[in-house]
Amino acid sequence: MQYFIYLLVYPIIWLISILPFRLLYIFSDIVYFLVYRIVKYRKKTVKENLALALPHLSDEERIIIEKKFYHHMCDVFLEMIKTLNISKNEICKRFVFKNIEVYKELEKQGKSIAIVCSHYANYEWIISLNYYSEFSSYGIYKQLKNPYFDKLVHKIRSRFNAKLVTTKKTIPTIIENSKNNILSVYGFACDQTPHIKSAFHWEKFMGIEVPVHTGAEMLSKRYNMNLVYLNTKKIKRGYYEATLETISTNPKEAPNYQLTDQYLKLLEKQIYEEPEYYLWTHRRWKYRR
Repeated sequence: MQYFIYLLVYPIIWLISILPFRLLYIFSDIVYFLVYRIVKYRKKTVKENLALALPHLSDEERIIIEKKFYHHMCDVFLEMIKTLNISKNEICKRFVFKNIEVYKELEKQGKSIAIVCSHYANYEWIISLNYYSEFSSYGIYKQLKNPYFDKLVHKIRSRFNAKLVTTKKTIPTIIENSKNNILSVYGFACDQTPHIKSAFHWEKFMGIEVPVHTGAEMLSKRYNMNLVYLNTKKIKRGYYEATLETISTNPKEAPNYQLTDQYLKLLEKQIYEEPEYYLWTHRRWKYRR
């Protein structure tokens, strides 16, 4: 059944991926109407999240953000599909690293790098960083249940020389690379909710105390990796700019959880500035104190 579903859906995905961007965004407007007005995809969750995280705004202001978010979410979903056939020149034009020299200087230090980011703006196109990197690149992700779509995700991201590592295989991969002196860059999206039983640290995020992923900090300490935050902004439809902000070049010196808390503060600032570009469909505040 899973293969049958894949066979039905893949031709549609491929056709979307070859659309010119102008047509892609016209199609995105249609998808927005269906998702927001007809299906009402996770609308209750989005409303609850916005009310929890942005209580200082009026209901009317949050509705404006809500609509902008759904427009943006549909754009990013189709941009992700577009990645299947996008050229190097096109993605580098549309996703610009403003201070790539910061990353290149860190590479010169001869240590692996942990990049922490979030589900903000276009998090899929971050993989274009590999065009500028001399290190082996690994994107950490949660494996899809459908093995055929999981293989498709691998196919898309391998176009940018990125290796995908499931959350379960992250630590073994880092251990192996460390033993063999393979300098690598690892991408962590740290803003999702950890399993409550494995939550080591709670901290306020958008004014609400929640469990927080600490893996990037702990692994940076254990394997002496530079820790960097990637701040992505949406400039206009289909165009993004990313800025690299060094959190620590010596994580071992920082008290436990200080670097994780610093990451949260940077993400909060980013969300407050333009909340419509955060992924509000996630149940980020599922557990809270």
